[in-house]
Amino acid sequence: MKRNIVILIAVAAAIVAVVWFNQAGNDKSSPAASGGIEAPVSDPSTPKKGSPAPAFTLATLDGKATYEVGGKRDKPVIVNFWASWCGPCDMEAPDLVELYDKYKDKVELYAVNATKYDKVWGAKQFVEEKGFTFPVLTDAKGEAGDAYKVFSYPTSFIVDRNGTIRQRIDGVITLKQWESYLDEITK
Repeated sequence: MKRNIVILIAVAAAIVAVVWFNQAGNDKSSPAASGGIEAPVSDPSTPKKGSPAPAFTLATLDGKATYEVGGKRDKPVIVNFWASWCGPCDMEAPDLVELYDKYKDKVELYAVNATKYDKVWGAKQFVEEKGFTFPVLTDAKGEAGDAYKVFSYPTSFIVDRNGTIRQRIDGVITLKQWESYLDEITK
């Protein structure tokens, strides 16, 4: 009899756990939905809207050039952190290509590969398959990702001409939402 009660309690606990996990997965803002861990909202060091963009200099995937982010610049910049193994990054890639084609005269776009957690050959294959024509940078030591408190991919930042973060985008958004943000910042 005792054994049956223990089994019944274990089954009930398992059902509750499954229901809770499924509910968390349906919440698009939850870590389970994005496939990663989110930065704590209360963390004052998390780069967010209105804060200065952390400065970094990274080399391109082919090693032929370096690019800098931080401080004042001629054009706003999108900094997109991604990885070749990231499913949502794969979904987002066509929109980034379209955005760059539409806004390249008004906005810089840097795709920062999480090379510390990725393979260079995988990143190169991804870039070729997706047709990226914008600069693809490598974050081999993870320093840029750490500075921007990137815990899941993709994570993007829109930085204005003054070096201030205007948007932090965790996960994938629609092309229309991207265009709305970029139309606002390029006025």
